[in-house]
Amino acid sequence: MKVAYMGRSGMKVSQLCLGTMNFGVDTEEQEAFRIMDAALDAGINFFDTANVYGWGENAGRTEEIIGRWFKLGGGRRERTVLATKFYGDMSDKHDGPNRDSGLSAYKLRRHLEGSLQRLQTDHIELYQMHHVDRNVSWDELWGAFQTAANQGKIGYVGSSNFAGWDLAVAQGEAKARGILGLVSEQHKYNLLCRLPELEVLPAAQGLGIGVIPWSPLDGGLLAGNIRRGGAGKRSGDVSRLEKHAAQLEAYGALCDELGEREDVVSLAWLIANPAVTAPIIGVRTLEQFERSLRAVELELDSATLARIDEIFPGPGGDAPRAYSW
Repeated sequence: MKVAYMGRSGMKVSQLCLGTMNFGVDTEEQEAFRIMDAALDAGINFFDTANVYGWGENAGRTEEIIGRWFKLGGGRRERTVLATKFYGDMSDKHDGPNRDSGLSAYKLRRHLEGSLQRLQTDHIELYQMHHVDRNVSWDELWGAFQTAANQGKIGYVGSSNFAGWDLAVAQGEAKARGILGLVSEQHKYNLLCRLPELEVLPAAQGLGIGVIPWSPLDGGLLAGNIRRGGAGKRSGDVSRLEKHAAQLEAYGALCDELGEREDVVSLAWLIANPAVTAPIIGVRTLEQFERSLRAVELELDSATLARIDEIFPGPGGDAPRAYSW
């Protein structure tokens, strides 16, 4: 398994990140255990989760499953670079008005403690803000993150769903305090969603922030399901299938020429981008996981990358070149 540095930090992670959003929802606990064991065996050390996974009244269930897996021992916790997120409503009646989604020092402290308990660990390598909250100052947030870091409860800080200018502001405020700041940005990025190439990816690269793409297969649309008579487990949008049918057919034909599956090529395309640290593979089964491993081995040549650009045109480059001339 190939590895990469997490942004400008010294921490190395596998070039595939195991996403756990399905654990406890579409994936039963024992199957989740098998997938996580297989991930470590394959050299994937980077696992991503969030406190809200399990969703609604079951929020926290996914973290609990991971925690029980850690307790099986065998070096599982020590071999895992663990990332989780906070922002959403965890339905804690004791939080009163503070249970609403958002960021704050209050929420960070309470939600971090909850995640540590569910995950049955005393620290989290990468603690991420699940969304931006522009109502909260960086004076408050960086102070709270530094307290957690000084207590040994978190190692690094990451963001998710931030705009390019949010990343710039966060890093500027961190630099003013003499601290490292963000090392990662988790963002929706795939062949059907290339808008981040305008601002987010170049901002992240310039600021030393590793990009962790979520939804790399766009809910299954880029997994070849259209040619197999399905829309994917979570896409659920017939109009989107119709809108992209010609592109997906052309893409499928290209993958046939390469002798590779569409999902593998989609992941390999992301890994080839120097701004990307590791795409998140949100697998539901061990079979899906094992198939994804091929993406790290597959190297796409310039001619293939050019053909992919023809099928899925990006925004035309980064800003401002994409729109100023």
